[in-house]
Amino acid sequence: MFCPFCRHPDSRVVDSRTSDDGTSIRRRRQCPNCGRRFSTTETASLSVVKRNGVLEPFSRDKIISGVRKACQGRPVTDGDLAVLAQRVEEIVRSSGASQIEANDIGLAILSPLRDLDEVAYLRYASVYQAFDSLEDFEDAIGQLRIDHHSAAAARGDAADTVSSDG
Repeated sequence: MFCPFCRHPDSRVVDSRTSDDGTSIRRRRQCPNCGRRFSTTETASLSVVKRNGVLEPFSRDKIISGVRKACQGRPVTDGDLAVLAQRVEEIVRSSGASQIEANDIGLAILSPLRDLDEVAYLRYASVYQAFDSLEDFEDAIGQLRIDHHSAAAARGDAADTVSSDG
């Protein structure tokens, strides 16, 4: 790390702290040559491998803009989209890889989006998974119904049959 003041090629770490969201480390450094202090921020890089092979840095903003189209007209706030993008980034980073395929990011979006808004999920999935028939939509809706029924049964929300014996 070059000193930004005297360009000395070395520095000493005086203090290290993680950021509020835990994705970066702020380090306070001191130059052994001129004695001045400066701060650096370190983050783990994550690159996205596009379908054409080009690498670009991971961006939560790109996730938000891509999902925002599926959420048009739905009761989804910008805050909801920011939380979704954070969840997707956590899922992607949990793999430990420094590079991830764009397709894998799309797959990582599906589950948090389904939890956020099922209509937006169907819109996104229909484009992302290239639905080309009504059967594709029916299958996806059928899976959502199965998931709802399973979740309700697990919570004990299943409707009890009521006897009308008077």
